[in-house]
Amino acid sequence: MPDTPIKALFFDVFGTLVDFRTGVAREAERLIAPTGKTLDWGAFADAWRGEYQAGMEEIRSGREGYVRLDIIHRRNLDRILPRFGLEHLDEDTRAELNLAWHRLDAWPEVPAALARLRTQFRIAPLSNGNIALQVDLARRNNFLWDAILGGDFSRDYKPKAQIYLDAVDAFGLKARECLMVACHSSDLAAAASHGLHTAHIARPDEHGAGRGETAPSVTVDFAAADLADLAEKLLIPR
Repeated sequence: MPDTPIKALFFDVFGTLVDFRTGVAREAERLIAPTGKTLDWGAFADAWRGEYQAGMEEIRSGREGYVRLDIIHRRNLDRILPRFGLEHLDEDTRAELNLAWHRLDAWPEVPAALARLRTQFRIAPLSNGNIALQVDLARRNNFLWDAILGGDFSRDYKPKAQIYLDAVDAFGLKARECLMVACHSSDLAAAASHGLHTAHIARPDEHGAGRGETAPSVTVDFAAADLADLAEKLLIPR
């Protein structure tokens, strides 16, 4: 354990807590298959997610003012539809499909592990997902947050420094009293550069079978097989 007691845990959400690829593929099939189209639904989810970073970079770079992730997701959806022969998909279906990101399921161990961690730590998402999106994911998966932080709260996107620093300040803590939890080494490297402790969660199937990080590629304070394993490493017996 770090010398300074950890008081708060901040969580990446997409990939770390929820299985976005399976959820987006499922919703795409549910909404598009009735139109008569048959696709590789996993490839569709991959293509949509593939536009994620580029869409946020317009805001991070200052070329565009802040817009919530729901808007970026919709822009990216409209961009990829022609690649799958879906340029004529109607507006109602597009709007409903964009809500796929609000209907993602947690990895199996996550709800119980979060509940355990909350017994000893303050917990909050530190995600690029906007507040409405995070609320829907929390209600769907029984995530009992103490606050919702991240993109909407700071009006910018990770890995900008302000995202991490705003979260620390929101809880009235010092960076060394906070732990960033993610399955993405780049996220953890950014958090560590601003003084937070870090914990890596292995998600080997994040982007499909065998297509995710099995171990961190940067130095971290904790490396765990999943969130339940991290809870075992962090929780002090009472």
